Amino acid sequence: MKKSSEKTEKLKLNAAKFLKIIPERLKKIKDASSEEIKALRSYKPNLLAAELHPQIQHTTVAEIKKLTDDVTLYTLKADGGRLAPFGAGSYISVFAEHNGVSFSRPYSIASSPGASADGVYEIAVKRKDDGFFSKLIHDSFAVGTKVDVSAPAGDFTYEPLRDAKRVICIAGGSGITPFRSMILSILDGTEDFELTLLYGAKRESEILFKDELTAAAEKDGCVKVVFVLSDEEKDGAEHGFIGAELIKKYAPEGVYSVFVCGPQAMYRYLEGELPKLGIAGKYIRKEVFGQISDPCGEPDYVKPEKEEFELTVRQGAGEKHIKCAYNETLLSAMERSGIAAPSRCRSGVCGFCHSKLVSGECYTPGRCDGRREADKLYGYIHPCSAFPLSDMIIDVPYKN
Repeated sequence: MKKSSEKTEKLKLNAAKFLKIIPERLKKIKDASSEEIKALRSYKPNLLAAELHPQIQHTTVAEIKKLTDDVTLYTLKADGGRLAPFGAGSYISVFAEHNGVSFSRPYSIASSPGASADGVYEIAVKRKDDGFFSKLIHDSFAVGTKVDVSAPAGDFTYEPLRDAKRVICIAGGSGITPFRSMILSILDGTEDFELTLLYGAKRESEILFKDELTAAAEKDGCVKVVFVLSDEEKDGAEHGFIGAELIKKYAPEGVYSVFVCGPQAMYRYLEGELPKLGIAGKYIRKEVFGQISDPCGEPDYVKPEKEEFELTVRQGAGEKHIKCAYNETLLSAMERSGIAAPSRCRSGVCGFCHSKLVSGECYTPGRCDGRREADKLYGYIHPCSAFPLSDMIIDVPYKN
């Protein structure tokens, strides 16, 4: 009984304190300025955030340069002012419209981070016969074309607290672009680490930025460049594939990091080679953007009996029923059907396409499953890296 009485007294005391606050607050409100409150976006921290992480950036194609028969370098210039800063190795999503539907694809920024202050990004785009978006860019982009891009994103950047001072960079084909940005940043003093580039290509004629990379190595002792050709032998170049033995040949003594960017075939080959180096997993970094085009090459994938499934896509109050082949991602099926689904990295990592799996089953390759454990527990998927195993229903957010 005594405890109950004490509890009642405490409640009364707390209520009395609260009641005293009310007139104090009313007085402060009365004495406050009548000046109109500024919009949230006008405050300095929000202005800075908008400059560093804009929702969208408006650019114009300022220059086009053919690097090879199928690879073109596009210089994008800001429509006034600077572009958002970035770390060497970052990517942007490039937006384009086709038949009234907006699409996007990620491309590494090939230019120096310092060029963003002058309002310039450079991207290299390889035309692929089965690549809808790359053909769209090659066929429709001209000097003067207006192009919207996202803010820079990704974590394929050098971080001295995480990465070793000496880095072996392994590039394949157009995977050279983030490493070109890193080399340029070393040359202009933005970055401070030692970079050895092993650049693989089938033939010498397919090497991008060859003269520029060679000149960089001659100019700065922190940059070394080794060309590796698989289909021909040339003086001054290694012959074969980039594997553990070749990496060890050019690797420095002691601790070093390995950065990899290239086609899916290179990643699959290196999965068996990199463990032979005997270095800690934290020192191996891979640029993973790039959609897996066929799950059949994955070791744990079991092909379903059906080759096509019905995919029900819910967006807000709307609902669409489309077809999705067993070997295409849910995102690809939605885009093919004219559904504006959100996407950025297209590799299952960034979570921008994060959607709710209402019913059905899908397969996500383990090497590109960037979902949080909570996502897996509560039934969320990344459509950019998910392949159907049955008829499915998914809730998809609207595209920003």
